[in-house]
Amino acid sequence: MSDVYLAVTILWGFVFIYAVMATMDFGAGFWSMIYINHSKTKATTVANRYLSPTWEVTNTFVVALVVAVYSMFPKGAYTLGTVLLIPGSLILILLAIRSAFLVFSHFVSEYEKILIYISGITGILIPGLLISVLPITHGNFVYVTGGKEILDLAGLFSSPNEYAFFGFAISSTLFLSSLLLADYSKASEELDAYKVYRRDAIILGPISLLMAVFIMLTLKTESGWLYNKMMDNFPFLLLSLLFFLIGGLGLFLPSGKVKGKPRLSVIAVTLQYLAASYVYGRAHLPYIVYPYVTVHSAFTDPASFHAVFIMYIAGFVILFPGFIYFWSLFMNDKRYLRRRKANQSPE
Repeated sequence: MSDVYLAVTILWGFVFIYAVMATMDFGAGFWSMIYINHSKTKATTVANRYLSPTWEVTNTFVVALVVAVYSMFPKGAYTLGTVLLIPGSLILILLAIRSAFLVFSHFVSEYEKILIYISGITGILIPGLLISVLPITHGNFVYVTGGKEILDLAGLFSSPNEYAFFGFAISSTLFLSSLLLADYSKASEELDAYKVYRRDAIILGPISLLMAVFIMLTLKTESGWLYNKMMDNFPFLLLSLLFFLIGGLGLFLPSGKVKGKPRLSVIAVTLQYLAASYVYGRAHLPYIVYPYVTVHSAFTDPASFHAVFIMYIAGFVILFPGFIYFWSLFMNDKRYLRRRKANQSPE
């Protein structure tokens, strides 16, 4: 594998990891807001218990992603920084507001409800704005004037494809987070909350699938070059659909006191998004922003890349065991789950 495609693979890996973790994180904030007055099911308590330790881990990948873009594709970073000035600034402002309120929520208990609402609202807006980056890179809304790339905001926000991606981001955020919260509720033996999140996942799964179909339909008319290249990998799209069906089936399988094996569903749906993102990412190559910037024209000096790559390997070796330990403690350690349940104050 050449250096440029190795760099793209690393970047794609960071994007995928952050996309999955962030959607679960943002969705947990939204569900915490939605079920704030449903004290009987303890759905908000479960969402907050999940949200509290994970949002900081998720933010680690934001830093890694930004550093990867600027260190490996500096020319592409310049173009993206130019055309994404307005949407990127909105994303950063909302992330800063959300992070600040999540920090202070542990110290200012009398404003807890306001903090939950802020977390919930920003948790829906941020994924939609983040995924808005993708239609911009398809080339329909970027033009060059005087040697500078300009973003056509009016054209972007009148595009059906933009709203297809926006809707997909919201539905996927709620679908993935409801699946994970169902799994976490079951592991914590909060069966009332589990039933709530299982129901939400059953509703949101088909909606997410319909939004994915809407994306393909609008891509065909607005970005035919990308649609045609994605259809060249049609077997992977079918594989993605198969994983989706397995994830849906997992919610109906018998399992002890309640129906459903949410852990199976979480794994299957994650693999579904992995297959779909592979098809999209491969079809998008070699362009970063079509047709102006390619991975080859934006790539850094090979010597710089080798140094950065070694640092990423070293960091991965150091951090990966910690992430595995965190996840096993958070989702699988029964003593940890029961201790949190025992220490939980009644609602």
